[in-house]
Amino acid sequence: MDFESKIISREISQMLWEMEKTVGTAESCTGGRIAEAIIAVPGASKYFKGGIISYVNEIKESLLGVSAEVLEEKTAVCEEVAIQMVKGACKALNTDYAISATGFAGPTGGTKEIPVGTIWLACGSPEKQMTMKVEEDHGRDINLAIATNKAMQMFLEFLKTEDKKEIDG
Repeated sequence: MDFESKIISREISQMLWEMEKTVGTAESCTGGRIAEAIIAVPGASKYFKGGIISYVNEIKESLLGVSAEVLEEKTAVCEEVAIQMVKGACKALNTDYAISATGFAGPTGGTKEIPVGTIWLACGSPEKQMTMKVEEDHGRDINLAIATNKAMQMFLEFLKTEDKKEIDG
């Protein structure tokens, strides 16, 4: 993990610790890398409950409650699925927040409409989510590293808005 990722993980750790909130992950293409980034900080068991690696649609449906209709109509690589994965992970893991990733890391799997390198990221709570689409193909390893880093950055931004909400309360 690069230096920037460690700093982001430490900031997330500190915020979750202070807010007394928990997080889990629902990962498809990133295969546990986001969870790995979260637990890189000692003491993560205080706020990280676990993760679900839902590499196939069957698991997205059965464990995360992702809609079969959405998977059929829009594929697993869409914003709606990323959001449903966040909501499903919060429910399945009994957490305040979750981070999700679904996409085509490569080198194959993409289509003309959804090319390799397209990865949808989401984070948030059952009530409020933030999403981001990563669209560049730099090869599988770099695509996964970029998606993991962007997911962590996005979650940190989300936590900052939540923390401000609690302070302003």
